[in-house]
Amino acid sequence: MKVIVVGPRGKMGKLITQIAASREDMQLVAGVAPEGRDYIGMDLGQAALVGYDLGVPVVDNLESVIDGCDVIIDFSTKEMAMVVLELARKYKKALVCGTTGFSEEEMERFRAAASEIPMLYAANTSKLVNVMNKLLEIVAEKIGEEADIEILEMHDQWKKDAPSGTSKEMGEIMAHAMGKEISDLAVYGRHGECPREKGTIGYHSLRAGNIPSSHSVYFGFMGERLEITHHSYNWECFARGACDCAAYLADKAPGFYTIQDVLNL
Repeated sequence: MKVIVVGPRGKMGKLITQIAASREDMQLVAGVAPEGRDYIGMDLGQAALVGYDLGVPVVDNLESVIDGCDVIIDFSTKEMAMVVLELARKYKKALVCGTTGFSEEEMERFRAAASEIPMLYAANTSKLVNVMNKLLEIVAEKIGEEADIEILEMHDQWKKDAPSGTSKEMGEIMAHAMGKEISDLAVYGRHGECPREKGTIGYHSLRAGNIPSSHSVYFGFMGERLEITHHSYNWECFARGACDCAAYLADKAPGFYTIQDVLNL
């Protein structure tokens, strides 16, 4: 499988490039950087600190190299991701997108593209996070209506969006398990006089240091509570998952796929 990585110098793109370079089922054919980056023109192996040259360049124009790939992996910015999406659609290339922070209208563009290309969107590509999502679905279905549900998510100081895409997805999964929509249940933070309204799902975001990712969901009852938590110690688990997602699309027809499809959850 021939792969292009968008943003190969970013915290995720760099790890994805390193892992893809080590896989026998993947061949890196280019990296694509935002305009003006000082590593444009470098060998992709140098730019992503792989430890050796890969013999392929980093460019700032995806359209100039897109013909040579089978799949694009994009963990860039939401602005760049929309450009990548349209080019993937134009050239009929499979796309894995792990960027977050999109509006509902922007997400609809990803779903629409799936009629023409294999499209996999994942707010979180960690295997264990997605196992946690399955547990949340089960718990919400059984006791969600009775519990006070609160979500606490923690990320590094550089993360741009809040709440995280992963925590939004967790809320959606639990709401749907209860036959509801998260837009009707979500409460974002609390300040001043704000007694808890029964049936809501609270969101709380913390940004500090270099925390890769931490998500805790609390199901509160009188006299007891259930906590389900995932902590990542670095970003490698997400990068490995992203490469697994790309490999999954190798023989897939156009459609909208998720990490749950990859993990058979």
